[in-house]
Amino acid sequence: MALNPQHLSQLWLCLNPAVRSSDSCFLLSLFSAFRLALIQLQISSIKSDNVTRACSFIREAATQGAKIVSLPECFNSPYGTKYFPEYAEKIPGESTQKLSEVAKECSIYLIGGSIPEEDAGKLYNTCAVFGPDGTLLAKYRKIHLFDIDVPGKITFQESKTLSPGDSFSTFDTPYCRVGLGICYDMRFAELAQIYAQRGCQLLVYPGAFNLTTGPAHWELLQRSRAVDNQVYVATASPARDDKASYVAWGHSTVVNPWGEVLAKAGTEEAIVYSDIDLKKLAEIRQQIPVFRQKRSDLYAVEMKKP
Repeated sequence: MALNPQHLSQLWLCLNPAVRSSDSCFLLSLFSAFRLALIQLQISSIKSDNVTRACSFIREAATQGAKIVSLPECFNSPYGTKYFPEYAEKIPGESTQKLSEVAKECSIYLIGGSIPEEDAGKLYNTCAVFGPDGTLLAKYRKIHLFDIDVPGKITFQESKTLSPGDSFSTFDTPYCRVGLGICYDMRFAELAQIYAQRGCQLLVYPGAFNLTTGPAHWELLQRSRAVDNQVYVATASPARDDKASYVAWGHSTVVNPWGEVLAKAGTEEAIVYSDIDLKKLAEIRQQIPVFRQKRSDLYAVEMKKP
């Protein structure tokens, strides 16, 4: 069943904690639950193989009833500053064309993890989202670049090759509005707060934490963003490859608005499924109405206008 713009507006009013309308909530019972799938893909050095295998997993997820599917960060390329220029593509391009085709074939909403994107001589870490008809619905460029230095453990500097994005990105489905971030973006609570203010009920972060930050912060950050904003949070990681120059933590995860882990992968290649219940989200927001209780007379988090 497709929703027209009026229906989407009514559903948003029902779930938006600031402007809840009982008259608009009749749609919630129709679209209160859907299946989310996260593909924890094993990444190789061969781009075409990565794309082909990703599409195969997407088809499998669709046969299991997934309506929204996400790939991991840098799904078509090894993760590393030396790889970004070599694997970079324009959008649309070879990899995203395949994603568009498989989204249409499976009639799903497909969050294309991220790929190294080349545009006007600059490189970005970019997520492209496709609708059930194959249309490009959203494009998000990683805002916060991963530049860290933990002595004796890990040093990494995305900014050596990548440029940061400068805009937020959401997209609407018949189920909920989805907000996008990529990996390191999850550390910045303001981004998630703005998405919640914009009516998002699900935040998806394709990411590739490592063996230093992963065990310390991966799940902690997801649960924090979920509880802070009373939203579902999902992260899609590459599978772990101990022989890679950058070893991903894995453990793709789905967390509910209560901060509970609903589903979590190990380190191996896998598909993680979770049934998202928007009635649960609405109940939590009613029971603990933090959005209505915020002291906007004292503080606010706002998006700056360009």
